[in-house]
Amino acid sequence: MNTNFVESLYESIVKENLQLYKNLFETTNSTSTSDEYWKEAIGFYDTLTVENKDKLMKIIEQTMKDTISNMLGVIDGSSTLKDCSLEPKLLLNSIDTRGELQDSFLEHIEEIDSNT
Repeated sequence: MNTNFVESLYESIVKENLQLYKNLFETTNSTSTSDEYWKEAIGFYDTLTVENKDKLMKIIEQTMKDTISNMLGVIDGSSTLKDCSLEPKLLLNSIDTRGELQDSFLEHIEEIDSNT
């Protein structure tokens, strides 16, 4: 069950959002957006070479993977939150994940990386 959950996390958060970011960067005109952050981000992206655009997407992808891993570590109890003594617990279909989510996620990432 943990495997299905972490695979879905990867597909829904990393893969789908990476494609969303790429589409936003590629199709949004920086002058057509009113958000100052996006104007600057798109303006920056437009200055990059194709090779550096790929590198930026890999940085964004790795950041998402690291963030998910850290969050799962907090849920598992292997990582702690600053100034917080609460102990989170995640149930999937009422079944305890037994503190294995971060490991399962990292194993999934390793499997993907070894197949590419």
